[in-house]
Amino acid sequence: MTTSTVACRQASEQDIDQLAEIIEGYARQGIMLPRPKELLRYSIDSFVVAEVGGKLIGCGSLCKLGPELVEIRSLGISDGFKGQGIGRKLVDTLVAQAKAAGIPRVMALTYEVAFFQRVGFSVVSKEIFPEKVWKDCVNCSKQQCCDEIAVLKELA
Repeated sequence: MTTSTVACRQASEQDIDQLAEIIEGYARQGIMLPRPKELLRYSIDSFVVAEVGGKLIGCGSLCKLGPELVEIRSLGISDGFKGQGIGRKLVDTLVAQAKAAGIPRVMALTYEVAFFQRVGFSVVSKEIFPEKVWKDCVNCSKQQCCDEIAVLKELA
């Protein structure tokens, strides 16, 4: 398989079970927040998926945190497909969507800092994102001991 055989597209309702399966695999490891199927259904328009031969093998979403900031989240690749450039292709697709929407800043909270640096993000302090803290972090079980690293890509 090459990344040229990987297609990225908008997610649809038919993808919800496969999205839930990918995300749950990461959530069980404690490296991604779980996303119940009902929440996925509600936010399906924010997701893109990667597929090969009609098989969904990766996903990611953009969450608008304000008029000038979006977050990449729920970025995951199925086992057996990691390390093949699929994550880069998903991030490039999400960044292009942010750019097309006129949003100048894309952030993520991650354990995969080196990956995000390779795709043009820089490490920054989490405290510069009060939008994220008040929208999501306030409800997170790791709020007082968050070990994720904030990364940012300026598009302007």
